[in-house]
Amino acid sequence: MDESGSCSKPETTSLLLDSLPKDLPAEFLKGITDGFSPDRELGKGVFGTVYRGTLKDGTEIAVKKIGSGSPVTPDKQFQNEVGNLMAVRHDNIVKLVGFCYETKRTVVEHNGRYILADTVESLLCYEYMKMGSLDKHIFAPSTLDWATRFKIIKGICQGLHFLHKGMDKPMLHMDLKPDNILLDENMAPKIADFGLSRLFGTEQTRMHTLNVVGAHGYMAPEYLYRGEISTQLDIYSLGLLIIEITIGERNQRSKDDMSARNLVENVRQNWTIEHIVSKYSSLDANSLQQLKVCIEIGLECVEIDRKKRPSIEHIVNKLDGRL
Repeated sequence: MDESGSCSKPETTSLLLDSLPKDLPAEFLKGITDGFSPDRELGKGVFGTVYRGTLKDGTEIAVKKIGSGSPVTPDKQFQNEVGNLMAVRHDNIVKLVGFCYETKRTVVEHNGRYILADTVESLLCYEYMKMGSLDKHIFAPSTLDWATRFKIIKGICQGLHFLHKGMDKPMLHMDLKPDNILLDENMAPKIADFGLSRLFGTEQTRMHTLNVVGAHGYMAPEYLYRGEISTQLDIYSLGLLIIEITIGERNQRSKDDMSARNLVENVRQNWTIEHIVSKYSSLDANSLQQLKVCIEIGLECVEIDRKKRPSIEHIVNKLDGRL
């Protein structure tokens, strides 16, 4: 509450979102997005397109319309993301506030003929993040100072710590990249887009898949080449994120360099602390130490050998100055 005793706007918005029915009709979501108008498009990713929806009271939410061409089948993708996100509550993880999964019979064209077929509408509704995704803010030209960048790095790490250590079973995100980090009005980061995520049982520390799916330039080598999945997969992507945020330079995301080894080697060989400091206005001794620690952590996270990468607890402790 504020000094007058009334609820603040963030608290009011949170209560309104919590009061939404979780299972929302497709027609309702179509209406609040103006028929999924291109004018309301917030972004487009591998699993679908996100639109800004406005409720009757003016509260805004983000509505993700899962595409039929996504690499994971819509029903599997939908059940995966809904089941995972409904269980997650953390300041640095985006909140799922509703969903829609409807099957209806429609007329479609098939081999030159019109037939009746079942079509599925699958949508996910999230809290709306006013400042959009991280990739819109951290690269040149950018006005983000070091204090804000360090706050973002710590927030992302705290969110990932909750996913790996704060739940009954570890949850892997498997698609960490600047596009999947959203920022609120205070530039606090929230991890989003759990379409690829996997839950691990307590007896599992590693598994394999033949279906390797992820973002160019952020895939750990053991996952890319051997389909090996573990928490260290997220740590590798986190390292690239930390490097990008710290140096303010974009990972080129080349299909010929899926693990961003060119960026990693460039930073190892050519980026000195003086080079990085020159990107910011005057930094005090504490800020210089933070910057140095972030580069160290980033490079530790992107070791080829996953066993040499730090755990998320080690990373959080190091950022907090406890090591």
